[in-house]
Amino acid sequence: MGNKKKMSRGALLELLVVILLGVTALLTAWASWVGSLHGGNQATNYTRSNNIASEGNSEYNAAVQSLTQDMMLYNEVNVLMIDQAFAENRGDKDELGKISWKIDELISANMSEELSVAFDWAMEQTEARGESVSPFEKEGFVESYFETANALLAESEEILEQGKQDNKNGDTFGLVTVIYSMVLFLLGITGTFKNEKNKIAVLCISGAAFLIATIFMMTIPMPTGFSLSSFFGGN
Repeated sequence: MGNKKKMSRGALLELLVVILLGVTALLTAWASWVGSLHGGNQATNYTRSNNIASEGNSEYNAAVQSLTQDMMLYNEVNVLMIDQAFAENRGDKDELGKISWKIDELISANMSEELSVAFDWAMEQTEARGESVSPFEKEGFVESYFETANALLAESEEILEQGKQDNKNGDTFGLVTVIYSMVLFLLGITGTFKNEKNKIAVLCISGAAFLIATIFMMTIPMPTGFSLSSFFGGN
């Protein structure tokens, strides 16, 4: 009777080992696969971030060039306006008409709509304050040149952070895989022990490690846009 009891207990232990081995093997494969998906997302996000940053830097350089050209244009108009005031004070109508025509041509042919609005604001402020005011002193005007560039660079930084998070999550899934591998090793050597107490001790350690790894894995976010159905022809 005692012999049968021992065999029954031994069979139960073997059954538990087999079940744990199978489940752990499946979860090891799952953790490894999801970790590789995170790695793929990391590479994709890093590439996207670099591309968008490159585009943002190009936009930034273009904005600097545009700002420089507009400043040069304003300086040219400003010099002509000084000459215009001087000609007006001298009463030189011919010179005054010539300069006024040049100013009108420069403004209409070369000034952007945004600079034109800022220029009108500067003229109003100059008249109100009694001192020369530059259109580039208007709040937010200089920053407006870099809006597109700053938006792209901010997007690039955001995607880069996503890539870093994917890298971290991928490494964490890698750690889970290591713990599961340790569980598989412990379960694999359980059968070598003759003493049941030793078997139970190793089985308990394996079970604890399995639970820790599984709970830990459940706290790690899945890859962005992950859907099992997408791997089986789903939308």
